[in-house]
Order: sequence, then C-alpha cells, then structure tokens
Amino acid sequence: MTLNCEKCHFMVKKRICLGHILSQDGIEVDKAKTSLIINLFPLTCVKDVQSFLGHAGFYRRFIKDFRKITKPLSNLLTKGVPFHFSEECHDAFSKLKKALTSTPILHPPIWGKPFELM
Repeated sequence: MTLNCEKCHFMVKKRICLGHILSQDGIEVDKAKTSLIINLFPLTCVKDVQSFLGHAGFYRRFIKDFRKITKPLSNLLTKGVPFHFSEECHDAFSKLKKALTSTPILHPPIWGKPFELM
C-alpha cells in the first residue's frame, strides 16, 4: 500500500469528501450539496430530464431499484414521444430526489475486524 502525501490528511476531525462529511460520528451527506437537489424544480423539457438522469446515474449503485424508479423519466427520452411530465413522472422525480438527499447508511470501519481499503 502506498500513500500520496498531497492527498492524505491526518488528525482531521471533520473532512468533506465527494459530497459527504466524514467525521468521528460517521458519514453524512453534505447539506450544501443536497440543498441544490431539494430546491430543484420539476423538469420541463427533454434536456432537463437527460441532465437530471445523468447526474443521478452517478449514484445508481447506491439507490435500490434505480432502474424501476427512473423508468417513467426514461420513457420521456424515447424518440418520437411527446414530452408530458405526468403524475407518474413527478412521483419518480420526487422518489429520486428523496433517495439522493437522504443520509446513506454507512459507518466507519470496525477496527477490531478486517476490512479492505480501496
């Protein structure tokens, strides 16, 4: 294992990393990042849907049933389909916003047990 001194910070009580706050209390979502998503207005065009799904797709592995949730929004991207942001699309948008802004269930390693550092 090698460490890059420019990227390592020791004896830090709180650190922001990839939109999460790492501290002795565990891992929390950074409120500054989530406020942008919380205040996001409903999508009004295909370009908005593409942008939102692109950003949300980065977290797809952390959201259970991501594909099922985004199905109504993905249907809006089908060629030749008129854009109509239905109630089903609004529900999917709300579920996805909630999943992106809720606190993940992560915790620091248990030092007495083996773990892998990646």
